[in-house]
Amino acid sequence: MIRWDRGWRLYLRVALALGITLVFVFPVYWLAMISVKSPDEIYAYPPVWFPSEFRFSSYVTLFRDGDAWAVWNSLITAGVSTVLAMAIGTTAAYSIVRFRTGGENLAIWIISQRMIPPICVAFPIFLLFVSWQWIDTRFGLILLYTAFNVPYVTWMMRGYIQDIPLELEHSALVDGLSRWAVLRKVVLPMARAGLFATAVFTFIFAWNDFLFALVLTKSEAVTYTVKVTGYFGSQSTFWSKIGAMSMLGVLPMMFVVATMQRFIVRGMSLGAVKG
Repeated sequence: MIRWDRGWRLYLRVALALGITLVFVFPVYWLAMISVKSPDEIYAYPPVWFPSEFRFSSYVTLFRDGDAWAVWNSLITAGVSTVLAMAIGTTAAYSIVRFRTGGENLAIWIISQRMIPPICVAFPIFLLFVSWQWIDTRFGLILLYTAFNVPYVTWMMRGYIQDIPLELEHSALVDGLSRWAVLRKVVLPMARAGLFATAVFTFIFAWNDFLFALVLTKSEAVTYTVKVTGYFGSQSTFWSKIGAMSMLGVLPMMFVVATMQRFIVRGMSLGAVKG
């Protein structure tokens, strides 16, 4: 009887997990199908769940017209800003944990900066970028994303570094390593799971940004989140282009998460939420 109950519970959990997975995967599937359907199939009722023929003309059009360049802009701005934020934030976290830089309240103050609603600073940043001629430049977006993500990286890496035994660093210092060498050869390898998990979420934050990209770009540095909104019109909506651009924007995220999945799971299970 006990085995029977456990079997049913296992089946129910698996069924529930599959149901939840289908709910979250279905929008991605539907976008993928829209991107390869014919116009008649897109507007058909009842809906056509699977196209009779795969048409990749929308993707060809995006690359031919240069619209796909927006995905490359997103990759550059999100990737470079993630590297910079990780470098600055990890160093700051190490300084806060090991040297008590700023006292007990500096870490709280740093993460509080991340809680500021972006809409509150969008207009002042726009005026600043206009005066410095950074509008519609990748450099401006990279600098902005780095500034907004450094507090998050600092807070997260602070928790991971706190879990590393201090004795390991003392042993490395006795062996003649400098502080920078200890950070590079001892701390970072020990906090590798947390490092990759934090980097993935930092990249996602920058990749999904819409507000700043909308306000601070025009054409040259426009990202895919802004570009995809240009296919919605008052008189017509280009659903095939929307589906194609959305898939081009989703694929890099799927690749990053699939590649770093084990680090994300391990990183989230570590002590990064410690105060």
